[in-house]
Amino acid sequence: MNYYEILQVEINASTTEIKQAYRRLVKEFHPDSNHKNANHDLIIILNAAYEVLSDEQNRHIYDQKLSQQFANTVSYRQEKSQTASTYYQQNRQQQKQRDISQCQWLKEVYFPVNRLISEIIMPLEIQIEHLSADVFDDCLMLIFTNYLNKCYQNFTQARNILSSQPNPSLYAGIAANLYYGLNHINDGIEELERFTITYDDYYLHTGRELFNLADDINQSASEMVEKFI
Repeated sequence: MNYYEILQVEINASTTEIKQAYRRLVKEFHPDSNHKNANHDLIIILNAAYEVLSDEQNRHIYDQKLSQQFANTVSYRQEKSQTASTYYQQNRQQQKQRDISQCQWLKEVYFPVNRLISEIIMPLEIQIEHLSADVFDDCLMLIFTNYLNKCYQNFTQARNILSSQPNPSLYAGIAANLYYGLNHINDGIEELERFTITYDDYYLHTGRELFNLADDINQSASEMVEKFI
């Protein structure tokens, strides 16, 4: 979540609009307001956002940073898509030389990869919920980073399993979904790891969205498999 989203204003909002939004949110969440939504941690985030966006020079630098992040993200995703396309072109060539039993591929590749993906994605929301109690608590953050380390181990294992055997042509769509899902998981882990270093909610939000995309892709793969078993 970027500073504009935190203050609930458009990116082209005027200084006056930013100031009004900040005052409204502070009034709502300030611990001394006796309001049911009082939130000390959120006030700290609001102050940081306002400090940057209320200053013309700081805002200009921040806007440049946002633009660069967006450009880098688009370029990175395009590069990954091209890599994926190249991977499957090569894989189809290999398939002409070697094929394996369709049932064997499901048993040795699909089901293990599907299980590992689930072990990565399913705990995320509860992990975030536990961490949200106090993101600056070292013990809670250690639990979260240990979860991310386990995610990366599972991701590496799943990627190695997927690349260990050429997929039968009948299952090309399933294999493609597994590959794309793992790409999103890898990107998501990187974003979540950035959050543990910067405490910037933008990276937490992006990582969660990437995991959600991976989950949707994995569900599509499962639906394809159900047609064959």
